[in-house]
Amino acid sequence: MGGEKIRIGFYALTSCYGCQLQLAMMDELLQLIPNVEVKCWYMLERNSVEDEPVDIAFIEGSVSTEEEAELVKKIRENAEIVVAVGSCATQGGVQSWTDKPLEELWKTVYGNGKVKFKPKKAEPLENYIKVDYKIYGCPPEKRDFLYTLGTLLIGSWPEDIDYPVCLECRLNGNPCVLLEKGLPCLGPITRAGCNARCPAYGIACIGCRGAIGYDVAWFDSLARVFKEKGLTKEEILERMKIFNAHNQKLEEMVNRIFEGVKE
Repeated sequence: MGGEKIRIGFYALTSCYGCQLQLAMMDELLQLIPNVEVKCWYMLERNSVEDEPVDIAFIEGSVSTEEEAELVKKIRENAEIVVAVGSCATQGGVQSWTDKPLEELWKTVYGNGKVKFKPKKAEPLENYIKVDYKIYGCPPEKRDFLYTLGTLLIGSWPEDIDYPVCLECRLNGNPCVLLEKGLPCLGPITRAGCNARCPAYGIACIGCRGAIGYDVAWFDSLARVFKEKGLTKEEILERMKIFNAHNQKLEEMVNRIFEGVKE
C-alpha cells in the first residue's frame, strides 16, 4: 500500500468489547509500529478521532443505534478498506437473536431510564455500508486478524474461508458430537477457522463464526437431522438464530423441512 506508514483505525459499535480486547492483547501488534500509524482506537487512546481519513478501518460491534448508523457511513467515506471484525459486525451478534419488538427489549433492559442515543434492532455492518472483508468469530482468532492485516499491508488480499467446522473436526480426528453423541451441533453449517475448538472438547458448536457463505450452508439438511433427533421447529430455529438471525435463507430452509408436519 505504498512506502509511507499505513493509517489504520479501530472502531467500536455495540458489543461486549471482547474483539477489541483480543486485538489489544496481541504482542505482535508492537511489530507494526514502524509501518503503521493508528489514527483511532479508543481502547488505547482516549483522545482518538473517528472522522480522520484512514487506509484500513477495522470496525467491531453491531449497528444498534441511529448514531452508530451515521458513524459507520462516515467511517466508510474516510476509509480505503473497511474490515468487519467479529460476530457482531459480521452477523449482528447475539444481541440481534431475538424476534421480540424493540420496545419490549428496551423496557426490559432500561425500564423507564433515559439514555442519550436512539436505539435500533441490532444489525450487521453490511446492512448499512459496503464491507470489503470480514474477520469472523466471537472473538476472532488471533491468527485470522494477523493474516488479514498482514496481507492488506503488503497490498494483497485475504482469502475467505469457504468450508465448515466439520472439516477441522475430521482433520483432528474428533468424534462427531452430532452423529455419535446426538448433540445439536451446528458444525456442518458453520464457517471453519476455530480448529473445531468446542467439538474437540465434546461440546456442540453454536455457530459463533456464522454460516458458511457462497450458498453452501444447508440449514434444511441439518434441520432434518435435528428433527429426526426430536427437536421441534422452534427449537431448531432458536439454536440456528443465535449467530445467524440475519441470514435471509435460514427460516425458509428450515420451514421447508416442516411443511405439512403437525407439531
